[in-house]
Amino acid sequence: MMESKGSLSEINNQEKICAEKQTIQVLEQENARLLKSLAQKEDQNKIILSISHAIASVRHKLDLFDVIDQKLKKLFDFDHFVICLINSDQQTHSPFIYNQKEDFLKTAGIPPKASKKYPLEDGMCRAMIASTDPIVFDVDEVMQWPDAPAWLGFWQNKGIKEMIGLRMTDSSGCIGFFYIYTQHRKTVSNIYFDLLQGISLQISIAISNILANEKIEQQLDEINTYKLKLEEEKSYLKEEISQKYNHTEIIGESALLKKVFHLIDQVATSSSTVLILGETGTGKELIARAIHNASARNKALMVKINCAALPAGLAESELFGHEKGSFTGALDRRIGKFELAHNGTLFLDEIGELSLDLQVKLLRALQEKEIERIGGRQTIKTDVRIIAATNRDLHQEVAKGNFRSDLYYRLNVFPIHIPSLKERTEDIPALVAHFIDKIGKKTGRNVHAISKSSMNRLLQYPWPGNVRELEHLIERSILLCHGTVLKDIHLPKIEQVDTGAYGTAQKIKTIHENERDHILSILKSCKGKISGKNGAAEILRIPPTTLNSKIKKLGIKRAHILEK
Repeated sequence: MMESKGSLSEINNQEKICAEKQTIQVLEQENARLLKSLAQKEDQNKIILSISHAIASVRHKLDLFDVIDQKLKKLFDFDHFVICLINSDQQTHSPFIYNQKEDFLKTAGIPPKASKKYPLEDGMCRAMIASTDPIVFDVDEVMQWPDAPAWLGFWQNKGIKEMIGLRMTDSSGCIGFFYIYTQHRKTVSNIYFDLLQGISLQISIAISNILANEKIEQQLDEINTYKLKLEEEKSYLKEEISQKYNHTEIIGESALLKKVFHLIDQVATSSSTVLILGETGTGKELIARAIHNASARNKALMVKINCAALPAGLAESELFGHEKGSFTGALDRRIGKFELAHNGTLFLDEIGELSLDLQVKLLRALQEKEIERIGGRQTIKTDVRIIAATNRDLHQEVAKGNFRSDLYYRLNVFPIHIPSLKERTEDIPALVAHFIDKIGKKTGRNVHAISKSSMNRLLQYPWPGNVRELEHLIERSILLCHGTVLKDIHLPKIEQVDTGAYGTAQKIKTIHENERDHILSILKSCKGKISGKNGAAEILRIPPTTLNSKIKKLGIKRAHILEK
C-alpha cells in the first residue's frame, strides 16, 4: 500500500516537471517572439525616423521621389506609386511625382504625364475625397465601374492588382492623392494604415514645401531674368544713344517719299510684319524706326540686329540667348534679342545675309511666337513685332536656294520699297541744307550755304551710296572748306555706277562709251562692212565718211570687230 502511494507521488512530480518544462518552453517562445517583434518594431521605427528626416529635408520633387522609392519600399511591399495634385481649377488633377523613365512609360494605356489633366469626377477620386482613411481598390473590380478613371487601364496592363489611395491634405483641405500600386492583393496589412496615413501627412507637408520652394525659385529666376533684361536694355540704349544716325527725321517732300510715308501710316498701327526693300544707304533703319515710333509699341525698345554682322558661332545666342554653361565660354546667362524686344519691335537689318541654319530657327520663332535659350529647357513666349530690311532681291535669292521660301513669305507681308537718292533728286537740296547745318554744328565750322554750281554737280551725280554717301561727302567738303559757302564739292573720282533696285552695281556709261559700244555692235553684225548695201553706215543712217571718222576717233580697231 505504501509502495503504491510512492509510485503515485512520483508520477505526479514528473507531470509537474513536464508541465513546468512546457510552460518554460512557451514562455521562451513568447519571449523570442516578443524580442523579434521588438526588433522588427525597432527596425520599423528606424526606417520611419529615417523617412521622416529624409522627407523633412526634401526641397525638390525628384528628391521626394527618391525618398519614397528607396526608403518607403523597405517598409511596405509595393511596386509603384504616383502622387497627383488637384489643379487650381479645382475640377481636375495632374500627376506631380511619378516614375519618368522611358521604359516605364511605354506600357499601353494612358501613362502618367504632368501636362495631362484628369477630371475629379471618376469614382476613385470621389471615394478618396470623401474618406479620411486609406482605401484599398481592387483594380479588376474598379475597371468594371461605369465611372472608372480612363488612366487605370495603364496600370492593369502593368499587372497591378491592388491600389491603395490616400488623401493628402493641408490647411486648405484636400490637395491631391497618393496612390500605391502592388502586383499582389492584401500586401499591406490594415494595421499599417495609420502608419501610412501619418507618412502621407508628412508627404503632404513636403509637397507644400516643394511647391513653395518652386514658386520662390521661379520668382527668383524671374527677378534675375528681369535684372538681366534691364542691364541689357541699359547697355543697348547706351549703344543706341552713342550711335550716329543719318538724321533724326526723314528729310524730303518728293512724290516717291510721300508714298513711303503713306505706307508707314497704313502699317504702323498694326502688328504686321514689314519688309523694307532698298539700296544700301537709303535709310531703311530710319523707316523702321518711324514705323516703331508710330506704333502702340513705342514705349518698348526697338532692338536692331545686323544679320550680316552676326558671328557664325554666336548668331543663335545673339538672337535667342543662352544659359550659363550651355557651351564653352558661356559664363553667365544671356538674354537674347528676341527677349529684349518683348512687347517691342525687332529690326532684322540685312536679313538676306542670314545663314540657312539660322533661317530655320528664326522661322520657328516667328511661327510659334516662342523661343528657347541655348542650353535651356524652358519655352519662353515672346510678343515681338518684326521689321526686316534688305538690299537684296529676296525673290531671286529664293530661286537660287540662298533664302528659304517659307521665311520669305512669312516676312513679305507688307513690303515697302525705299526709293534711291537718284530717283528723288528733288530732295537733294533739302538734304544738303540739313547736313550743312548738322555737320557745321558738329565740326564747329561756320558753313551755312552751298553755291549753285556745286548744287548742280550734286544733282547730276548718280549717288551709288545714296543718302549715306551724300552725308559723308558734305562732311568732307565742309572740313576742306575755307569760307562760309561750299564752293568746292569733292566728288569721288571713281567710275560711276548705278546700283539697281536691289543693290546690283552697274557701270554708268558716258555718251561716247555708249556711242562706241553701239557702233561696234553694228560693225560686228555687218562683219566689218562699212559702206554699201546692208553696211554699217546704211544701218546707222550716216555717211560712210562720217562713220570712218567716228571709228578712228573712238579707237575702234579691226581686232575689236573680230572679237566674240
